[in-house]
Amino acid sequence: MFKLIFKLGGWKITHYLSDEVKQCVVVVAPHTSNWDFVYGMGAVRFMKFHPRFAIKKEWIRFPFKRLMISYGALPIDRNTKNSLGEKKGAVDAMADLFKTNKVLRLIITPEGTRSKVVKWKTGFYFVAQKANVPIALGFMDYKKRECGIGKVIYPSGDFKKDMKEIMDFYKNMKGKNPKNFTLDEELSK
Repeated sequence: MFKLIFKLGGWKITHYLSDEVKQCVVVVAPHTSNWDFVYGMGAVRFMKFHPRFAIKKEWIRFPFKRLMISYGALPIDRNTKNSLGEKKGAVDAMADLFKTNKVLRLIITPEGTRSKVVKWKTGFYFVAQKANVPIALGFMDYKKRECGIGKVIYPSGDFKKDMKEIMDFYKNMKGKNPKNFTLDEELSK
């Protein structure tokens, strides 16, 4: 169904993720509409890779458990403790997923919502850095009806430089609701 809607919507994939990249954090932007999920699911089915996304374990329960898992949900328990007995945060919990999944392309929407935001959530960067995996820049450009994985970045440890490169990549992308998509001005400098 997703592939059919993708095709009927006039979308095309212009950039693919290399099969050699087995583990990565896939950042997807702009994220301005619920349609992003529908077209995005069609795109990944054409690209032939199984996307995964982290979700609080509390969301994986009846009656939606089977459906959520089939869409790629990976439940995370943010209440587990580290070796020092301290509560792990979401970044640690997501980075740990890479230890137990040989092939993992973890999708994260840094805007965190479909509404307009001026500050992006940057946890994706720290997940990739902690897990020692690259960041793949996924995009959906509604103006051109094009999507794909346009670039792969390996976190250098220079947060400011890497985030500027990411912001530069997304600066000309148009979401379904363009007024709801903005770059993080602080990270764009």
